[in-house]
Amino acid sequence: MKAKRLSKVQRSSRAQRVDRITTLPQTIIEIILCLLPIEEAARTSILSREWRFKWTTIPKLVFLEDTVKMSTEKWHLSNRKKISELERERREKEMRCKLFYAIHQVLLQRQATIQEFTISIYPDETCFEIDQILLHLSRNHTLKRLTLDFLGCNSYRLPLCVFSLHHLTDLHLEHCYVDPKPIFNGLGSLVRLTLNETWISKKPLLHLLSGCPSLKSLCVKLENQIHENRNPSIMKLFKCLTHIEHLTTWGYITRIVQDWMPELPPSLIHLKYFCIEELCFGPSNGFAFLGVLLKCSPNLEKITLEIETDDGYNEIESDNREEKFSLILEKYSDVWLEHLSELEILYYRNVKLELDLLKFILARSPNLKKVKFRTWMFGSREDLKMLRTLLRPPRARLIEFIFV
Repeated sequence: MKAKRLSKVQRSSRAQRVDRITTLPQTIIEIILCLLPIEEAARTSILSREWRFKWTTIPKLVFLEDTVKMSTEKWHLSNRKKISELERERREKEMRCKLFYAIHQVLLQRQATIQEFTISIYPDETCFEIDQILLHLSRNHTLKRLTLDFLGCNSYRLPLCVFSLHHLTDLHLEHCYVDPKPIFNGLGSLVRLTLNETWISKKPLLHLLSGCPSLKSLCVKLENQIHENRNPSIMKLFKCLTHIEHLTTWGYITRIVQDWMPELPPSLIHLKYFCIEELCFGPSNGFAFLGVLLKCSPNLEKITLEIETDDGYNEIESDNREEKFSLILEKYSDVWLEHLSELEILYYRNVKLELDLLKFILARSPNLKKVKFRTWMFGSREDLKMLRTLLRPPRARLIEFIFV
């Protein structure tokens, strides 16, 4: 009898330990399950009767083709025989079918609305499966965050149903073709937009941005801006970004501005941080775009500049472009960055144009607290001494040097 009592106590204690997890609030359980890969979250259905359908209510779904690829590659490593091209294509098709089957199974068993959906995949020529998935999401769920990454291939054209997701607050697009039609009525709730290596022409881009009045964070790294020979549209672009707080772009989009303009575009009074990647001092107008951006952003708190390391600087010297850029700096000599507290410059090489830009920003930033450098100075003591002298202010600052 005593042994039986002990076994009952043990069973009750085990039941209590199980109940401590099972009886957690549903929101806590969903947070825990969201931290797991979707296949691992689905496997929790075998734990008990209470856990059978808990995974079907998690608000976040992430599907990555690379995870399926990694699981199938284990067999490839064990079987070291060389396979033919036809066999490789067959296995890739089988892997894609496995991924889409998993997605459809998850969507069919959903018992709650989906708030965040991510898919990362290598698209084929038709991509009709993805169109069907996005259409289902637009009709049956109130998505707030959508991430579509097509892994280096721009053949996928974004369907119109994506532009009907009026509850979206975050939209992240990579390697796809975007063309919002004139019937596009806007995404009024969109706060963050990322267009990374995405194909979209200027007019549709402005049409898309004008339909996002709540946009506060924008990352634009486009594929095709340099191929368009239209009139500069910097005025229209800034009008679409009146509420923007964080802006990230790269050097190619800066060609939408000319060196001289009859008037300045609207001020970006809410902009606190901007980053320009691959800032080019070559034939493009990156320097002019930067000058306009500094002039129109009086409340900037942080600037990050990644300088293009292969911009034909020797050709610039032969074309006397240094004089041209000095005139641009003179034009914006009244710029005052009163709120700027942090400056970061990547791949600084200590050539004249970059040095002039550095002097220009430092001279107009009275409250600068931190300067970070990742530089290509190859052990030159003169360069290092010059840089330290330049950054030695009459007031106390925290200066951080990072040499690569």
